[in-house]
Amino acid sequence: MRLSASDLACRRGGRDVFAGVSFSVAAGEGMTIRGRNGAGKSSLLRMVVGLVHIAAGRLDLEGGDPELTLGEQAHYLGHQDALKPSLSVGENLRFWSAFFGTSSADITEPLAAVGLDALIDLPAAYLSAGQRRRLSIARLVAVKRPIWLLDEPTSTLDAAAQARLGEIMRAHLAAGGLILAATHSMLELDSARVLQLDQASFLQVGKEQA
Repeated sequence: MRLSASDLACRRGGRDVFAGVSFSVAAGEGMTIRGRNGAGKSSLLRMVVGLVHIAAGRLDLEGGDPELTLGEQAHYLGHQDALKPSLSVGENLRFWSAFFGTSSADITEPLAAVGLDALIDLPAAYLSAGQRRRLSIARLVAVKRPIWLLDEPTSTLDAAAQARLGEIMRAHLAAGGLILAATHSMLELDSARVLQLDQASFLQVGKEQA
C-alpha cells in the first residue's frame, strides 16, 4: 500500500493555506507533519480523510481496497475526543466498534493497550483529559484500518501514556500500516520522515529519531 499526494493545495475561508504539497508514504512507514500554527497541518490530515476539499492536486492510494474510499480505510484522530459522557468506557468503545462495522470485536485488548481496562465500567464523564485521549486511541486498536491520521496524538498524555502510544504505533507499522501525524512533539517512533509545511510551499527533510 502507498499513499501519495501530488501538488496538493488547500484554500479555506478565502485564504490560501498551502500549495504544492507532495509526499509519498508506503506501508510500514510513518511521516510527521510539522509547521507553525495555521500552516495547514490539521487541514492536510482532514483533506486526506475527505473532510476538507482539495483545491488543487491529487491524492492516490495504491494497494488499498478498491471497494472502499480512502477515508473508509483510515482512522482520523482529531483534536476532539468524540466520547459520550453518559456511557461507560466500555460502552463508548463498543459504540465505535459497531459504528465502524466490527460490533463483535473484543474491547478488552484495546483497553488494556492504553491502560484503561480497569476503568471499563466507569462513565466517561469521570475521565481526565489524558484518559479521554487514551480512550480515543483505543479505537485505533479495536478497529483495524491500515491508515492512521493523527492530529497532535500526544496532547494531554503523560510520559507513560506517550510511551504506550509509541508501542501501539510501532506495532501498527510493523503490521504493514502507515501513519501520518501532525505534531509539535517528538513521537516514540524509531524513525519517521518529516514533512514541513510553510505558507504556500513545502519542505521534506530528514528523519525524526525517537
